[in-house]
Amino acid sequence: MSEDAVFSLQSHSTTVDYRGKVPVEHLDYDYIEKCKDVRYLEKILRILRSGEEGIYPHLIKFCESHLEKLDPKSRALRKAMPVATAASLSKDEWSQIADELKRWQEETKKTETTLKHQSVFDDLVKENMPPVRGSNCFVPLSQKTVLQERKKPSKCALPRDYREWDKFDVEKECQKIEEDVEKTDPPAIINSGHPKIKTQVDTSLLSQQEKLFLANREKDKGNEAFRAKDYEEAVTYYSRSLSIITTVAAYNNRAQAEIKLEHWHNALKDCLSVLELEPGNLKALLRRAVVYNHMGNFHMATEDLRTVLREEPQNTAATQLLSQIEKKTEECQQEKQCKGKKILIQEIEEADNQTDGDNKAHKTACLVQPSQPVGGEERSATPVERGDMGNAHKKPHGRGDGGPHAESNNSHHEHRRNRGGSSDKYKVPHDSKEKVANGSSKRGSTASVQGDQSGSGKATPVGGNAGETVNLDAPCGALPPPLARLKNEGNLLFKNGQFADALEKYSQAIQGYTDSGIDSPEDLCILYSNRAACYLKDGNSQDCIQDCTSALELQPFSLKPLLRRAMAYESLERYRKAYVDYKTVLQIDVSVQAAHDSVNRITRLLIEQDGPEWREKLPEIPLVPLSAQQHRREEPPSAEILQARAEKAARDAERKAEVRFSALKQEGNDFVKKSQYQDALEKYTECLKLKPEECAIYTNRALCYLKLERFAEAKQDCDAALKLEPTNKKAFYRRAMANKGLKDYLACSSDLQEVLQQDPNVQEAEKELEEVTKLLRQSLASPSPNKPRKTVPITEVEDDENVTAVPNSKNSCKGEDISINLQPTSAYEFGQSLNAARSSGNTVACAELLASTAPEMLPQFLSTQLDGHTISFIMQALHSHLLEKDPYLVYQHLNHLHTADRFSVVLMLLEKDERHHMTQLFEHLSAVQSTQFTKNDVQNLANKYI
Repeated sequence: MSEDAVFSLQSHSTTVDYRGKVPVEHLDYDYIEKCKDVRYLEKILRILRSGEEGIYPHLIKFCESHLEKLDPKSRALRKAMPVATAASLSKDEWSQIADELKRWQEETKKTETTLKHQSVFDDLVKENMPPVRGSNCFVPLSQKTVLQERKKPSKCALPRDYREWDKFDVEKECQKIEEDVEKTDPPAIINSGHPKIKTQVDTSLLSQQEKLFLANREKDKGNEAFRAKDYEEAVTYYSRSLSIITTVAAYNNRAQAEIKLEHWHNALKDCLSVLELEPGNLKALLRRAVVYNHMGNFHMATEDLRTVLREEPQNTAATQLLSQIEKKTEECQQEKQCKGKKILIQEIEEADNQTDGDNKAHKTACLVQPSQPVGGEERSATPVERGDMGNAHKKPHGRGDGGPHAESNNSHHEHRRNRGGSSDKYKVPHDSKEKVANGSSKRGSTASVQGDQSGSGKATPVGGNAGETVNLDAPCGALPPPLARLKNEGNLLFKNGQFADALEKYSQAIQGYTDSGIDSPEDLCILYSNRAACYLKDGNSQDCIQDCTSALELQPFSLKPLLRRAMAYESLERYRKAYVDYKTVLQIDVSVQAAHDSVNRITRLLIEQDGPEWREKLPEIPLVPLSAQQHRREEPPSAEILQARAEKAARDAERKAEVRFSALKQEGNDFVKKSQYQDALEKYTECLKLKPEECAIYTNRALCYLKLERFAEAKQDCDAALKLEPTNKKAFYRRAMANKGLKDYLACSSDLQEVLQQDPNVQEAEKELEEVTKLLRQSLASPSPNKPRKTVPITEVEDDENVTAVPNSKNSCKGEDISINLQPTSAYEFGQSLNAARSSGNTVACAELLASTAPEMLPQFLSTQLDGHTISFIMQALHSHLLEKDPYLVYQHLNHLHTADRFSVVLMLLEKDERHHMTQLFEHLSAVQSTQFTKNDVQNLANKYI
């Protein structure tokens, strides 16, 4: 390949590899001369200078000269200057340098000697040094330092022999040394007061950019104090930043500092402020959760943490805090379930005479305080009213009821013992046992199902309300009454924590079911499931699994047996089968939180046990049919829930509307400051959609209309503001400016006089009043040349004499001596005709004017002078004169009238009587029978007016 080809390829390449090695072909005069790439030439020059490919002095000079032509300031052309020595300088220059060095050396030696003889703190004698951050100690300085005081000559101690060393007391000598140190070292002065820093900053004379800079600087100071763990100072600086400009970051940082100071309420306020400015801020949610956790509101803390984890699942801080809160809630629930009443059993002798002459011992139960030991030792309380039947996931435990247990021949009870101690301690003598009405209980006075002598079939739960009674004869599905009673007794015993007795009842009911030959698999499934719950509570996991399996054979995919069998498998460490049952439970009902927690726990255990391929070793998970999935057939929510949801939605909508309203108002104000009045107008219009009764928004929008020279709209907004606040000074002033723009100087003068009557110190109003007064006099003195004056014939008549109309032309109508143009061609002419009819109250003339006007032209004619009185007058004319003659024309006019500009605003300002007339018009119009419109059309049209 030739050099030209190589150069063409290199020059046409889009990118040059400056890191690669330079080919030998490029180290040539022709290539260097044609090359225009400065960086590549610099690389070639470095290769030539290094001598890697040989030493070529002429080629190096040629490359340097070519590179200098392309880039005279190239770094490759720079040459290192040699270090200056005595030989390179003249004698005078070298002697001058040497003299300066000697002079500097002498001066440094003098200053060093003076500093050695002088104290470092001579300037600060008898003054306090400023405190170190985080401490309030001020150390006083003295003229003589401690070292100088300790340089007193001391007598040399004579050498001692071994006997003196034996008598030497080390502790006394150490105490003397400590006393000397205390005497020589001056005490520190403790200043209890923290240096006060103002939390407010005056920024009245600063621009927005300066405020932003100052707020960021104060926030950085707070961050520095926070890193130094001076949280009080950090709070102060964050407050200063917020006093300048309110930012989310400053609120968040101050909340964290308040948390460090354990000022929970202040931290909560800051978090709420952040969430008002930015509803989904994760830092604020996380810190509010920390505050709720310390305040004991675990439910709200859990909601905030779950919201954070939905957005950031990998947030370790939220995960750890959520696990801590869940542990606390579980402990609280366990404490609530385990709390009960301790019973002290005492043997007393009856003093009453008995018929048989024998004194029988009875056991009486009395309540004991929780701190009082029973039988000489602490005992666990009886679980009271457990209605979950073992649904809540707990580790299998013993009976734990703390009551006495009689010996039984039943095989189910032989392996069980009371955890509180020996059961013989509280055995009741056989001759003092009371018999229960149903004949199934072998306990004394602690039996929870005691029948009365009359056999009423009702019992009072132990540990429950004395007034609450349970109907033991209540029907249970298809079970006969004896079996239903056994099941009810078992349920009651289970609620009272007497699981062994409950197990007996369920076993008797199952045996009675098989003997009776009943065909009710649902009831038998419930009995097996309840007995399995008793086994699970007593720690007999094997029998629990058998009963759950029997229940599932009768009723496949039953939720409670599956959940209890899974718990039993887990207690036996059969994690694979437990995992399958828990996953089946979640297919049936995904809202079972215990199953979710257990699946996560067992998953970790299986990964540790079987490794990454643990799923392949699992048994097959059965597929639950749709008919058995409870979450797919949820019941519709109740009316109370719907109402609560609606109220919550209304509150949320109101809160969001308030936040949006404030943001839009602030944006509008900012646009006004920037003189962007059209953008501000749009923002204020959106504000009025959210809050149509906010007076300040009307006055602000009126200002924008004035700046845009839309005086009619400005006047309407001022009228609306004065409807809401009749004494609003801004509304009067701005309406005066609007009237001035409309050249209604009389109305302008009256509004300015009202402003000065409220506040005589308004100089702008005084100046405008003087100017308007002059304009008013000029307008009254000279007629307007722009408007041609119309001749109005006036005829004097008696009171009882009829008025004869003399029309000026065929297109004019005269009523009450005023001529009206019935065929206007512009909005101005229509307005003049309408105002003439309205000023005289001539509804006939107005009706004729509307009849001669096309309905589609009506919104254009009324666009500049639409107000409440005009709408009311048009409605009266339509109702009184046109409705009977041409109802379809009335319908067309109404159908086009509501499309006029500012119609919705004017409609809000109508009075009660005017609205009543409008309602009557639509009622009479809907009663008209017409083929051109229907009653529904009239009703839909009325919804736009009423």
